[in-house]
Amino acid sequence: MASLGVNPSRTPQGPGHGAASSGFSSPAPVAGPREAEEEEVEEEEELAEIHLCVLWNSGYMGIAYYDTSDSTIHFMPDAPDHESLKLLQRVLDEINPQSVVTSAKQDENMTRFLGKLASQEHRQPKRPEIVFLPSVDFGLEISKQRLLSGNYSFIPDSMTATEKILFLSSIIPFDCLLTVRALGGLLKFLGRRRIGVELEDYNVSVPILGFKKFMLTHLVNIDQDTYSVLQIFKSESHPSAYKVASGLKEGLSLFGILNRCRCKRGEKLLRLWFTRPTHDLGELNSRLDVIQFFLLPQNLDMAQMLHRLLGHIKNVPLILKRMKLSHTKVSDWQVLYKTVYGALGLRDACRSLPQSIQLFRDIAQEFSDDLHHIASLIGKVVDFEGSLAENRFTVLPNIDPEIDEKKRRLMGLPSFLTEVARKELENLDSRIPSCSVIYIPLIGFLLSIPRLPFMVEASDFEINGLDFMFLSEEKLHYRSARTKELDALLGDLHCEIRDQETLLMYQLQCQVLARAAVLTQVLDLASRLDVLLALASAARDYGYSRPRYSPQVLGVRIQNGRHPLMELCARTFVPNSTECGGDKGRVKVITGPNSSGKSIYLKQVGLITFMALVGSFVPAEEAEIGAVDAIFTRIHSCESISLGLSTFMIDLNQVAKAVNNATAQSLVLIDEFGKGTNTVDGLALLAAVLRHWLARGPTCPHIFVATNFLSLVQLQLLPQGPLVQYLTMETCEDGNDLVFFYQVCEGVAKASHASHTAAQAGLPDKLVARGKEVSDLIRSGKPIKPVKDLLKKNQMENCQTLVDKFMKLDLEDPNLDLNIFMSQEVLSAATSIL
Repeated sequence: MASLGVNPSRTPQGPGHGAASSGFSSPAPVAGPREAEEEEVEEEEELAEIHLCVLWNSGYMGIAYYDTSDSTIHFMPDAPDHESLKLLQRVLDEINPQSVVTSAKQDENMTRFLGKLASQEHRQPKRPEIVFLPSVDFGLEISKQRLLSGNYSFIPDSMTATEKILFLSSIIPFDCLLTVRALGGLLKFLGRRRIGVELEDYNVSVPILGFKKFMLTHLVNIDQDTYSVLQIFKSESHPSAYKVASGLKEGLSLFGILNRCRCKRGEKLLRLWFTRPTHDLGELNSRLDVIQFFLLPQNLDMAQMLHRLLGHIKNVPLILKRMKLSHTKVSDWQVLYKTVYGALGLRDACRSLPQSIQLFRDIAQEFSDDLHHIASLIGKVVDFEGSLAENRFTVLPNIDPEIDEKKRRLMGLPSFLTEVARKELENLDSRIPSCSVIYIPLIGFLLSIPRLPFMVEASDFEINGLDFMFLSEEKLHYRSARTKELDALLGDLHCEIRDQETLLMYQLQCQVLARAAVLTQVLDLASRLDVLLALASAARDYGYSRPRYSPQVLGVRIQNGRHPLMELCARTFVPNSTECGGDKGRVKVITGPNSSGKSIYLKQVGLITFMALVGSFVPAEEAEIGAVDAIFTRIHSCESISLGLSTFMIDLNQVAKAVNNATAQSLVLIDEFGKGTNTVDGLALLAAVLRHWLARGPTCPHIFVATNFLSLVQLQLLPQGPLVQYLTMETCEDGNDLVFFYQVCEGVAKASHASHTAAQAGLPDKLVARGKEVSDLIRSGKPIKPVKDLLKKNQMENCQTLVDKFMKLDLEDPNLDLNIFMSQEVLSAATSIL
């Protein structure tokens, strides 16, 4: 309860009453330091929900989805898709929508696809809700009407209806009929479910801060298994029991070591680039140009300055969404103010950089003077310190003369109320020692006196000339003639000031929302700069180099490549080169001892190729990447009881995916396929898969196979020719020890040296020696004989058991047949010995 109060009291200093003391009290807001407020806005991330609408007809797909994290609708222009709906599956894997909306009238392919999607009980993070709307909600004309009549904050109110149509036509492809219908159905769904405004008044519409186009052309196909086995992403539970509810954290992964972004939006964009590797050379080289610029020694200071400025770029879409719903917080204004000034600093810095680089040119041009206008308005109107102190929006002096006058009157109240209280005390019973006149918003001015001992019943509260109001904290509150005069004279100053300042805040919000487009553009370009600065920082620290792209070359050439994660964990790391395609062959069969580095080499090739396809520098002296349209792997089986599949069945599924989808431009990495079943069957399957690809001749994918099936080479199960090259991991035997050089060279391993690995794992020497002996006998085709010492020990034990049983026999028993006993026991003992 806010109050203005004075408390005159009766003391011996005067006849009947004493000196008056005055005071001013108001609610004390709980507010931390300004940095904590800004951190709260930055860290506050609402649980993002994505709602997708899709239509498929005559081999074409129309997709649109709404993202609650930035209140933006994303759409993909009509795109061709196969009957198996691979494009739709790619979108679903990438965005993980909470709901999928479509027409109730669908063809058989879409019905089958959605039925399969709804049955995926173990889909991660969870299966989406399938929502069917009547086909009439997807009508072309009604969808156009919904789009054109929408209430969009990014369109100025001053636009006429015709100008609004022209403006939207420049953003939305109205010639893509399926996309327009999907957008219309999505708007219908959002309005019906009232996404994000469920608790608001019905006249409050779902906030839409913009439309953005996304394309899935020029993308490299990478499935979730590949992301997992290459450790591109790796989520781990938070080690703190108090932060488990906050979700997963990134573990040791490629994304984890490259993510040095300053703002949340930059981190989100980096993750998006990782999920959308591309072979669009223009886009890739534009990213590499920026990274290369910041790697120059003379540009280090500029990179650090831009990195600091990016720290001021906060979650603008969340603030704009709050403004749209009139839920703006006090700290939002200061965060927005710093964001805008940070953006202006980025613009000024980029204007001094080479305009030949597209990103610098875009920032210099797109960061318009609207930013200055927003910053100037906020800086001239908002009283940041006063807002934080009172925990509400307040304006600076000299903005509104009427507000200034009311604030002066409000500030002068304590001394004025002291005089009023002194006069009131003169008319009160002499037993009342003191009184005060307080002001309570929405109630007005009241006379407050302490509760005396004789005031027990409610009837004791009655005082002549005063109207009793209420009892609170042992104080009685009354209305007197003077307090009524104060109400009529001064009114509810506190609420009037709040109302007028709230009106100014609303007007300021409208000014900001009218320029939301430039703020969105600021965030997009700043996020891109943030990601590229992060990649440049990692490239500088880890010694990465710029890859080259040769679309006319089918293959990959890497000079002294390194595994980006292993080199950070190992004390020493041996680089290896790779050349695939041309006269070097398309199928690399890699053999070598266990633990010699075959799997690391395979993952290294995959990771370097992936990094080049997201526009990053790579851990190699040189790298030339040809046309790559997909990366398939069979490296590690993610076993799960919930899948209901055996380990070998999971392996087969991964290989089947590569066999059915790999093209001449695909990269296939296979590690130890076939070991999950009988040795002969596994070897036969591996040979059959490789022969299938080799039979395609020049259209064979680029394949790296690591295997311990030496019979694959010894039995010549693969056809000889230029397509196949045999590689091995270089080793050297030093007595009983095996020395690994971790260097790839041409050739074939002579043995797997499993016994050496077993000894390193800590198995007893006797077991290792016996295993090696049996292995040599099998390899030479000789019979396996029992161990003599073990055989002798077993003979003695069996003979002793036979003697013990004989000594326990009752020879006087008439039913005992000694011949039968001897024949059974001796036969049993002999069998055990054998």
